[in-house]
Amino acid sequence: MTLDRPMIESALRTVQDPDIHKDLMTLGMVKHIAVAGDAVRLVIELTTSASPMKEKIRSDVETAVHAMAAKQGVTLEVLEIEFTSPIVETPTKPADQSNPLPNVKQIIAVGAGKGGVGKSTVAVCLAVGLARMGAKVGLLDADIYGPSAPTMLGLDHVGTKAKGNMLMPFEVHGLKAMTIGKLVDPDKALVWRGPMAHGAFKQLATQTEWGDLDYLIIDLPPGTGDVALTMSQLLPVAGAVVVCTPQRVAQDDARRAVRMFQNLGVEVLGVVENMSFFAAPDGKEYDLFGKGGAEIMAQTMGLPFLSSLPIHMDLRRNCDQGTPLKNWEVPSMATSLDAMCQQVVSQLSIAAIAGKAHRPTLTIS
Repeated sequence: MTLDRPMIESALRTVQDPDIHKDLMTLGMVKHIAVAGDAVRLVIELTTSASPMKEKIRSDVETAVHAMAAKQGVTLEVLEIEFTSPIVETPTKPADQSNPLPNVKQIIAVGAGKGGVGKSTVAVCLAVGLARMGAKVGLLDADIYGPSAPTMLGLDHVGTKAKGNMLMPFEVHGLKAMTIGKLVDPDKALVWRGPMAHGAFKQLATQTEWGDLDYLIIDLPPGTGDVALTMSQLLPVAGAVVVCTPQRVAQDDARRAVRMFQNLGVEVLGVVENMSFFAAPDGKEYDLFGKGGAEIMAQTMGLPFLSSLPIHMDLRRNCDQGTPLKNWEVPSMATSLDAMCQQVVSQLSIAAIAGKAHRPTLTIS
């Protein structure tokens, strides 16, 4: 007996994407099948870049194909599996407008309805966490009025560099970063009207030498202002993460942030509840701001709930000292942060399959 293409296709119909719960053939993820005697070569397109589910998919595919070979009495000598990932398409856009970041596969915005909820902390941890999973990651600190990246990434004594008219990103903690906080006097208040904020964001986003990235994380200013509008018009944003704390006043503003993204045509990937509780050194937990409010808000708005992050002394210390990788040295915190990253990637996969991760078209009157 020998193997043939229909047999391999049949085997792959038993393998499901862990996030979407449909088989690889139905999802159109199998891009190439080559069978030659006792050798099989497959090309599988993941729904999102650097998916943490890649190894599980690989294992399931290997099990299914070897089982089919055994059923046919064939000893499979070679099984090659190559993974690829798509670049987010921009199907609806003006004919004279192109994607200014063609080498960035997926762009994720991190926003919040109000300041002080830990939006920048979540953005930095998301970027570092995805990089730890093996992805090529960039972080754009687009909080024009209150940039936090210089402190959180430890950039205080790092000089800026340029090549021609392009800014060279800071390469720290396994990722590439750019922030206006390194381009202006750190004590200067940026009293800018909308057009100036628009120009600053456009320059930071498009005149930084990002190179090839799987993900670009954009830390937006709080609220529902000019920068988010500029971002949605300029870039093909795959989705947005909304950060909220448990108390009611934060929920009210987070709802406005959700509606803003929806009005701009940006898929909301879900909600992160930050400062969910205080983890004391003795192991006790205290609900300083209540608990579960953001999760309830997500449920009532029909949004995925991505993670609960505690107030943790080490998290605060590492952010202040610019050592975000040390957050993964605390087991309980590492678990929460990895879960958040995995949930974001899962929701990207679901959005990509649903055809929602595309560039919006805005009509402004």
